[in-house]
Amino acid sequence: MPESEPEIDAVVVDVLGTLVDEPAGIRAGIRELDPSFDDPGVERLLSLWQQYIEREQRRIADGARHYRPSDVLDLEAARLVADAAGVDDPTAVAALALSGRRLPPWPDTVAGLARLAERFPLIGLSNASRTALLGLNAYAGLRWHQALSAEEARAYKPDPAVYQLAVTVSGRPPERLLMVAAHAWDLRGAQRLGLRTAYVARPVGDPPAFSDGFDLYADDLAGLADQLDHA
Repeated sequence: MPESEPEIDAVVVDVLGTLVDEPAGIRAGIRELDPSFDDPGVERLLSLWQQYIEREQRRIADGARHYRPSDVLDLEAARLVADAAGVDDPTAVAALALSGRRLPPWPDTVAGLARLAERFPLIGLSNASRTALLGLNAYAGLRWHQALSAEEARAYKPDPAVYQLAVTVSGRPPERLLMVAAHAWDLRGAQRLGLRTAYVARPVGDPPAFSDGFDLYADDLAGLADQLDHA
């Protein structure tokens, strides 16, 4: 981080995929739906869930659908998956919908957040609803100074209104905030509002393109903390 660039006053961290293994949690929910599913069957249903969520969030961003919080989209995705699996038990569908709140943290997440929080105000920023964010933070043992849901902006990242939530709460200009994510699309959205960016590699993330120019790149949160310690 060149000395000519402004210092970081706060760190903003994405949650889904960056701090927790979202596919693993959904897979576990699908297996609970029907333990007889083989691995290819689970992956097919997981893909169906992911594609539905991505499509509906895009429709909301494009104005083709009114904003609905992640709880609603998760329940819709669960119904779709259950229908495809031939399961019509409402209790099982409701349990599957809640699997998005039972997401395991990556091995470095809890310790990495603790290190970052020692030096910076730490803000979690997630597309998960307020209720879902509370549940998944508790399940994964995530600790923040502040956790913000995109529900507050009635939009989904990468809508600039979501990143503006963190800017407003921090009380600092966007160029003094560092957005951390495993998704290049998320970081591009933050860049458009003027935030600094740090890409952290995860198995389920969206890798940077050759044309991306993020401020920092790290293999995990420990590596990111090391870079910030030596900046």
